[in-house]
Amino acid sequence: MVTPESIETDILSQLQTKEKVSTKELGGEYMAVIGAAKKLEAQERIHCHPVQYEEIALTEEGKTVVQEGSPEYILYALLCKGALSLAEVDQKYRETPAHSGLGEKSLSELIAKGRNNGLKEGIVAIKDGRISQKVEGVTDTVQRTLLQISSKELLAESVAPKELDLLKRRKFVSLKKTTHYDITKGPNFTRSGDLISDITTDMLFSLDLKDRLKKYNFSAVSTPSKFSGALHPLSLEREKMKKIFLEMGFKEMDASKYVESSFWNFDALFQPQRHPSRNEQDTFFLEHPSTAQDPPAEYLKKVEAIHKTGGYGSIGHQAPWSLEESRKNVLRTHTTAVTTRLLHKLAGTEDSGKFFSIDRVFRNESLDATHLAEFHQVEGIILGKGLTISHLMGFLQLFFQRLGIEKLKFKPAFNPYTEPSVEVFAYHEEMQKWMEIGNSGMFRPEMLLPMGFAEDIRVIGWGISLERPVMISRQMKNIRDLVGHKVDLEFIRSGLTANK
Repeated sequence: MVTPESIETDILSQLQTKEKVSTKELGGEYMAVIGAAKKLEAQERIHCHPVQYEEIALTEEGKTVVQEGSPEYILYALLCKGALSLAEVDQKYRETPAHSGLGEKSLSELIAKGRNNGLKEGIVAIKDGRISQKVEGVTDTVQRTLLQISSKELLAESVAPKELDLLKRRKFVSLKKTTHYDITKGPNFTRSGDLISDITTDMLFSLDLKDRLKKYNFSAVSTPSKFSGALHPLSLEREKMKKIFLEMGFKEMDASKYVESSFWNFDALFQPQRHPSRNEQDTFFLEHPSTAQDPPAEYLKKVEAIHKTGGYGSIGHQAPWSLEESRKNVLRTHTTAVTTRLLHKLAGTEDSGKFFSIDRVFRNESLDATHLAEFHQVEGIILGKGLTISHLMGFLQLFFQRLGIEKLKFKPAFNPYTEPSVEVFAYHEEMQKWMEIGNSGMFRPEMLLPMGFAEDIRVIGWGISLERPVMISRQMKNIRDLVGHKVDLEFIRSGLTANK
């Protein structure tokens, strides 16, 4: 059985003889392998270098080809005893156990695909209304390739571009981007045993622990510190933003609940249950407790209906909707979940208002110079009649001007729960480039009307980063200089920080 401990042992063992090990080569589930690697990296025993890969997976149609063969080869095999008329081919298909249950339309499509692809590949021919084999000894190369992909013997980069493009066009395979890591030795590679992160009462009485902890030197003479403490730049920026919001007439939302159900985090926002952001590579799911209580039954029913069949002039997503999926607990991926709860509470009782929140959100994504797995989101909404996208962009221009950020631009975007939607960019003078700092838009009727709002009520909303405006205003290139254990305390204590 593959365990996190066995994965750690495997990583360290391979690095004894190799300069580099890829997480792709390690056995075990993706999340377990990444978790084990990250634990060793936290102990500085290894370094993890992210690498983007394209992984290839079979579609349902591709899985059918693996089991039964490609449509052209099925037709080719039926012609092994000689030429057949179209009617005879049809009958032969119906007599095959694997196809006996197909409907008329599905059977016709299968025969047409086999005939068209067989003619294109030059393995069958039609003459005088009869189909026959054109060449002998044909093997099903499509099935063989898909079988190799299914068994992980063939990776996306190993498939010829033309062949991969053909398989995609025939809807036999799909591609998805995945982050793996190249692992190298860290400064503490040879150290054994876990670092002590939490000290218990029992540990304090342990002789072993006493030997491992450095003793205090009470005799040392040190220079008195000039600093009794200082606020972190993020705390300063947060208070500055909060003050601006309050001066502009906004009320603060309670955003202290980090755990949300998938219903409030995704479903109530008209985000499809098959949306890629809802998988384990983008979202942190909880194990204990793994599920939440259901929202009000009437509202739940309306949200389910708008997803499955539509309503209020919308066709919805026309896709299955699972109650079990909506119950899953997650570390919230945005504070818009807080906004959703508030809007549901206000629906039918309020037709205007301005609200904001500033708090933490969590994304299971690769760390780099401008991204962290945990960061702050500045959320705001304005509720009222006659609001347009121009009001939204005008407010954001005014808000960022008060923060000292003058150069802004807006780019059309897509969000599941806003339409129209715009991304917000600010210019970073030090890096000489535009940096995305947030997303915004007008909440869709599919989100607002099931809550109980009148059709003439509009809600404009935005979610912007707290960290990135700080990086721009302080001309910082790497977010790890702002957050984390490598932050320079002199930077925190500096007068520049306090005066910004």
